[in-house]
Amino acid sequence: MEWNLITWVALVIFLVTYALIVTEKVHRTVIALFGAMVMVLLGVITQEEAIRHIDFNTLALLIGMMIQVLILSKTGLFRFLAVLAAQKTRGNPVALLISLSVMVALSSALLDNVTTVLLTVPITFTLAKDLKISAMPFVIALIFASNIGGTATMIGDPPNIMIASAVKELDFMAFIRVLALPCVVIFVCTTGLVVLIYRRSLVCDAKVQQRIMRIKTEGLIRSKPLLYKCLFTLGVTIALFCVHGQIPGWTLESGTVAVVGASLLMLMTMPRREKVLELIFSKVEWTTIFFFIGLFVLVGGLQENGVIKCLAAHTMALTDGNHAVTTMAILWLSAVMSAFVDNIPFVATMIPLIQDMGVMGYADIEPLWWALSMGACLGGNGTVIGASANVVALSLARKQNVFISFWGFMKVGFPIMLFSIILSSFYLYIVFL
Repeated sequence: MEWNLITWVALVIFLVTYALIVTEKVHRTVIALFGAMVMVLLGVITQEEAIRHIDFNTLALLIGMMIQVLILSKTGLFRFLAVLAAQKTRGNPVALLISLSVMVALSSALLDNVTTVLLTVPITFTLAKDLKISAMPFVIALIFASNIGGTATMIGDPPNIMIASAVKELDFMAFIRVLALPCVVIFVCTTGLVVLIYRRSLVCDAKVQQRIMRIKTEGLIRSKPLLYKCLFTLGVTIALFCVHGQIPGWTLESGTVAVVGASLLMLMTMPRREKVLELIFSKVEWTTIFFFIGLFVLVGGLQENGVIKCLAAHTMALTDGNHAVTTMAILWLSAVMSAFVDNIPFVATMIPLIQDMGVMGYADIEPLWWALSMGACLGGNGTVIGASANVVALSLARKQNVFISFWGFMKVGFPIMLFSIILSSFYLYIVFL
């Protein structure tokens, strides 16, 4: 591919926008939207193409689940679960962090990462407040757990769903058989590293622990009728998440399912209460929603002008057909790229390239699919914008006055991400190469 002026303009706009996001001098939503609009104004991407690249399914999923979680928070459930968790672990912050991380990893294997984060992160803020410790280690640990857990199954992360759709031989059990073991090892190592890094913050005063143990859980649920309605709609939503895409002829996406659950819950709880509806909608993380819109358009500009495809193709050419080198190149390229751009367009670009390699008589391409999956999913732990769950979790943290900067997250997340990819490299080499 020959790089023309528009291609270079697309790359420069993206890099400048990204650099401004990293500096955090201006709110990242403003920068992302402005960068996206500059691309449209300069003809890097047309209005129609920009709209086409906005992933409305992801936006609908975010909005639908945010509304359900906001209404659920009014029942007092998060406070109840926080106290219960604290008492079960006798107020030990390390035990709490580990138990919550396990819960999130298991949930993310069966649910969308964003949904899992929206349901669990609010609990951590209540816990941290009760124990009088920083919520930062918990938020970071849950982000890592959600991305690692989502890697383990076919439905845990969008890249896996895309790969499974393209390669019919890779079914639900194939993903578990190949990815579950390395994900367990990576999860254990990652959680251990987080505990080690934040060990000084995970200390609680003995008097606070004793006070936690004396809290009575009765009465913490403020409205049982509302709780039952919330749990019903959440159960319906989760059930539909598990079966959507599995039933022939049923093409509902996860975003549609989330909005169905949210609208059903609002119909059951506040059909005529306009002021309450306005309050709920005002609490939706609209800055996060519009940040994603800007990001989708920015990455769309790169994709429309062949930047991502060119980078992937050049990497494939550099391996010179060596099976082991090609597998490792895909793993590492996927991880690094997914840490800085949305992994969905990158995976969409890589899938036909790998398929073409199979058509051209390339050696067994199965390891390439697993390398793409592990790299794209685990790479999300590298930076703040590496995965949707990261952005959502840190936006929730800001609401609670817990500020984690781009560099603050990256200096922990990127080395841990690289460590997980090193483990993945050993695993793929031993098992397949």
